[in-house]
Amino acid sequence: MVFLDPILNPVFMSLMNKSPVLVILLLSLFISVLITLVYKYFTNQTEMKRLKEQQKEFSAKMKALKDRPEEMMQVQKEAMKVNMQYMKHSFKSTLITMLPIILIFGWMNGHFTSEPIYPLENYELVANFKEGISGTAQLVVDEKSTLLSSAEQNISDGKALWRLKSEEGEHFLTVKIGDDEQNKKVLITTELKTEEALTAYKNSDITSIQINYNKLKPLGASFSLFGWYPGWLSLYIISSLVFSMALRKFLNIY
Repeated sequence: MVFLDPILNPVFMSLMNKSPVLVILLLSLFISVLITLVYKYFTNQTEMKRLKEQQKEFSAKMKALKDRPEEMMQVQKEAMKVNMQYMKHSFKSTLITMLPIILIFGWMNGHFTSEPIYPLENYELVANFKEGISGTAQLVVDEKSTLLSSAEQNISDGKALWRLKSEEGEHFLTVKIGDDEQNKKVLITTELKTEEALTAYKNSDITSIQINYNKLKPLGASFSLFGWYPGWLSLYIISSLVFSMALRKFLNIY
């Protein structure tokens, strides 16, 4: 969320450039604390405790009745009613925390999805064209950018691709086809910042231009789990589960 940048960027930007995973963990802790405290003070904990104990009782009964399916189904129906009551009581706290969580998630998605393009790092620019457009398209770059492929590229399946590298700073690249041309802004930086990957255009044979960013690996390119590099969302989910369980146990929340 762009409008959260003035609030969160001054707090986290310098730390993000050093350790994005630490920022993800701090935000995960903040959201977990927020959810836990709202849940504690906007639910009837006495009633929640009673319903939780009933859930445990029904679970034990269903295990004991596993060889008597008809009786177990009856107990299961009663358990579902209790589960619905429990969810109903917790719904108010969910509504309260939903908006701030969505806003913070939007900000995190905008800053932790893609690697920045570093100075003189090779990157790709792709132009997408209207159906039926064919021939060649040309990419015009500024004096601080270097094309690594031909400036003129054939349009294939409605696309044309260029490879290039640029010096640090903002760059405006121009895709041309006939008399039609569109500009795309590219940011080259050592900080954890990126421009929008895709820019769309109206009333043009060029429907959009996109930059192919590399996916951000918060734990570093050298860390993987059997070839899987956890992204920001995976790290958030895992850490928030740990934080939430610890907070609930510490605060004795049902």
